[in-house]
Amino acid sequence: MYLKDILSITGQAGLYKLVSQTKTGLIVENVETKNRIPAFSTSKVSALEDIAIYTYDEDMPLADVLRKMYEKLEGKSAISHKSSADDLKDFFSTMMPNYDKERVYVSDIKKVVNWYNLLSRLDLIKLDEEKTEEKDNVTDAEIVEDENSDK
Repeated sequence: MYLKDILSITGQAGLYKLVSQTKTGLIVENVETKNRIPAFSTSKVSALEDIAIYTYDEDMPLADVLRKMYEKLEGKSAISHKSSADDLKDFFSTMMPNYDKERVYVSDIKKVVNWYNLLSRLDLIKLDEEKTEEKDNVTDAEIVEDENSDK
């Protein structure tokens, strides 16, 4: 999953893709509508890559949470982020049984569910990233092995 360039801006609905930087802030594009807007340096901008969910063990990066949801839901949409608080908590408990129920608020769960539904609808959740990295590592190992066998 490539969350490095996908941003959440406080006070703005939806998710945004980083287009470029300016002296006064960023130029971002809504991932759904493709409208470009400036995000000034006074705006609170968070890359989804930098967000993690509190668990009882250790914090889990948002990419792992979304990947886990995608696998458990088999690529289908999750419940609506406008569902009741109890429904959202129950749903999130089935997705992440060890999330910290005291530090993860319903508003956080709403955001994660909304982001998941948006990213899955736009087909931006990629499960093959890890497989690609593994494939690259195998390729590097094979190259080293081939070089050693020539000697």
